[in-house]
Amino acid sequence: MARTRTRAHLRTSATVASAAALLAVTGCGAADMTKQASPFAAPADIKTVTLSVQSWVGAQANVAVAQKLLEDELGYRVDLVQTDEVPAWDALSQGRVDAILEDWGHPDQEKLYVQDKKTIVPGGDLGVTGHIGWYVPKYWADEHPDVTEWKNLDKYADELRTPESGDKGQLMDGSPSYVTNDKALVKNLGLDYKVVFAGSEAAQITQIQQFAKEKKPFLSYWYQPQWLFNEVPMVEVKLPEYTDACGAKDPADIDCAYPQTPLQKYLNADFSRRGGEAAAFLKKFNWSEKDQNEVSEMIASERLAPGEAAERWIEENPDVWKKWLVR
Repeated sequence: MARTRTRAHLRTSATVASAAALLAVTGCGAADMTKQASPFAAPADIKTVTLSVQSWVGAQANVAVAQKLLEDELGYRVDLVQTDEVPAWDALSQGRVDAILEDWGHPDQEKLYVQDKKTIVPGGDLGVTGHIGWYVPKYWADEHPDVTEWKNLDKYADELRTPESGDKGQLMDGSPSYVTNDKALVKNLGLDYKVVFAGSEAAQITQIQQFAKEKKPFLSYWYQPQWLFNEVPMVEVKLPEYTDACGAKDPADIDCAYPQTPLQKYLNADFSRRGGEAAAFLKKFNWSEKDQNEVSEMIASERLAPGEAAERWIEENPDVWKKWLVR
């Protein structure tokens, strides 16, 4: 995200260890890993693909379905590495992972790796349009319709105070690793609010569910697509309209809403050229918000293992995924 969304669960202890090592190196940028062997080095006769897994459940849903089809239909071994948003680009450029299946827009990384270094290439649209915004629960907006206009938020700041926000209203965010404009928006719009991080998407979902259960008001950074809207209906607060000029400002000066973002896939450039059936498949991987939410809800709400959720979706939607296998 420039988001800032997150959703992955770890698969094996080997993946966890490798992911930790990857994050430790890419996070500080102190070492060049481009010539190092993959942590998942496989025998020469084994076809492998390494996918980046972002921490939000929608991205996890993408990877779960792609992994299942790559393994069962194309005979690949698929390894997963959990990475935060920006380190994922570093890893992709260096060949530590082969593909990112959901990117919410990182123009600095695109310029560096796609345009300048040419170590990453676009992999096409995911088929899903993402949007970040500030949301309040519908039950509260029904009682106070004016709360959906940002200029009226200070009127309700007292109702949204928490121990974490002190004498200000709370704007709840998810993981501190998310790339958001929220602190800048609060400052630049002169709002009497404090951004408070829940810690992760899962923690944020739990908090929203608890507020909804008690019918309490809340103001939260949130995003679409997201299965939680099916359980807790929310209404977006209208921030100042997004413009390209506003989006081009220094992040500290942003004072407008988030844009609508067609989510993109990216491939390591060498993998794109030499990745054979796997690269062709990932370029064709394209599904709807409805499809992604179905798998996401099975993982996050029904508590199915990602592979089990993917298998169920695959069984029910052959008309969608068989198109991805056609060369």
